[in-house]
Amino acid sequence: MKSLIKISVLLVVIVTLASCKKDTAPNYQFMPNMYAPISYETFGESKAFANGIEAQLSAEGTISRGHSLFEYDNSIEGYTLAKETLKSPLDSTQVNLDNAKVLYDIYCGICHGVKGDGQGNLVKREKILGIPRYDDPARAINEGSIYHTVYYGKNAMGSYASQLNDKERWEVVSYVLKLKADLEK
Repeated sequence: MKSLIKISVLLVVIVTLASCKKDTAPNYQFMPNMYAPISYETFGESKAFANGIEAQLSAEGTISRGHSLFEYDNSIEGYTLAKETLKSPLDSTQVNLDNAKVLYDIYCGICHGVKGDGQGNLVKREKILGIPRYDDPARAINEGSIYHTVYYGKNAMGSYASQLNDKERWEVVSYVLKLKADLEK
């Protein structure tokens, strides 16, 4: 009797294990979304919201975190207006020139040179030509024109608005003005 119970239990276990193995279909996934997540595009349509894409759009009048509005256009008129009217919101106690030097060396020094003389490594190797000195009287740069150029870029120079936040841009502007003053001595 005991052997009959043991044999029947063993038979039930074997049948159970054999019934779980099915080569034609994959095994059961406990949490399928962990293996194949549903991806959503930023402004794509979604069934998650009743009105389609409304919940994924930014609220009107909002600004992305870390960004600010710049009211000067990316045009010659905007550059001229910035040169005439734009002033730094930072006073001399808020500018960290050591941090500004590091940022300048990373983003600007490769072309403009560490002294602002237009003799960066790319200019010396003739990869980029025509980088003027900061003390060039024909250019007459000031804080508004420098900020506008850093924000939008100019000629072959691209924009650094995405690499530098607002305070860092103004610190770089202060450092460029310091280099300009050192060159004029």
